[in-house]
Amino acid sequence: MTTPHPAPRTYPFDARPLTDPVDPQAVKRFHTELTRRFPGTGMNVVALVVVLAVTVPLMLGMLGAVTAFISVVAVGGLGLLVVPAVLGVIAVVGVLIWLAVRHFGGSAKERRYRLDGFARANAMQYMPRLATPPLPGMIFDRGSSRLATDLLRGEQPRFAEFANYQYTTGSGKNQTTHRWGYVAIHLDTPLPHIVLDAVGNNGLFGSNLPASFSKQQRLSLEGDFDQYFTLYCPQGYEADALYLFTPDIMVRFMDNLAQLDVEIVDDWLFLYAGRPVSTTDPATWAWLFSAVSALMDKLAQWARWRDERLAAEHARLAQAAALPATAAAPPGSPVAAGMPMPLQPHAQAPSAVAPPTPTAWLGPKGVAQPGRRLRSGIPWAAVVIIVVALGFIAVPMLLGPLSLLLFR
Repeated sequence: MTTPHPAPRTYPFDARPLTDPVDPQAVKRFHTELTRRFPGTGMNVVALVVVLAVTVPLMLGMLGAVTAFISVVAVGGLGLLVVPAVLGVIAVVGVLIWLAVRHFGGSAKERRYRLDGFARANAMQYMPRLATPPLPGMIFDRGSSRLATDLLRGEQPRFAEFANYQYTTGSGKNQTTHRWGYVAIHLDTPLPHIVLDAVGNNGLFGSNLPASFSKQQRLSLEGDFDQYFTLYCPQGYEADALYLFTPDIMVRFMDNLAQLDVEIVDDWLFLYAGRPVSTTDPATWAWLFSAVSALMDKLAQWARWRDERLAAEHARLAQAAALPATAAAPPGSPVAAGMPMPLQPHAQAPSAVAPPTPTAWLGPKGVAQPGRRLRSGIPWAAVVIIVVALGFIAVPMLLGPLSLLLFR
């Protein structure tokens, strides 16, 4: 008879600030204070660029039309009634653009106001934006214009951060903005670099992750785990991964995180989503809180993990540093002759050494060099693209000489 796995402890949250009616004056005061604390928050650069990209060509086109109509009027008096109509259309378009910008700005202010209220109601803190967040995950060291937005941070029962994130790759017409949502959870000790690539969110060309890893680092776990995740761990750390991913923890991952990619690196655990996670949608927060709650009371199990390779490495360094006394003693000294060193005046016997703490018994925290980062690999989609491109180049080069031989 199998023992059922205990249900994860739930952490209730208050979602009312996300849906309750808001006071427009309170939103305005909050926005003023927020822009004072975080300069640049009030200007949405992306929205401004989009508005200008749409409206400027439209306005220039209408002005050109007005100029053409005026020239017609000057020549033959035609279109005299059309000019006021065109000017009226320009005025209406201008008013609509102003209303759209005002509405967009108002909704952004209200969203921040609601997220701040939601954060305070649930013992968290809200931050509107953070450029280049100093996190070690795979999405945080890529591209340029790295920006985290709508960050919510909590300290209990351990530090967790919910945020949206974007970065840019390429330039010019080939520029692409990549958008993610992430949850960052701080761990008690550094762990080996482990990635769980969720099978359920992969695309046509395989993994949606921005990094690929060598297949020699794939590890198959027991049960149905491989149907939900592809697990990568550094070679030589397979037993450590099995120690960390016990059956009860695997159940938590399969039941609650099947649509999220997971990365464990240094003393952080990251959950990645291909869409924003910091929103005003209560259902999204219910999903996130359920996923994080499922992990919180299990992550403490990982605190006792220690890397035996690091302990052995420290022991070798300590042994090398502790040179024998005879090696450092000058020739002819009592120590070199094998005689005991006389006690110096006023020398005192060493005090009793305190017993080691339980943490010291476990060994030093940290990960040896081979386990700190996974080795990169080449995605099979890239290989297919390269082969097809080479085919397009090679086939015409081969067909030319072949046709000459056949029709000579």
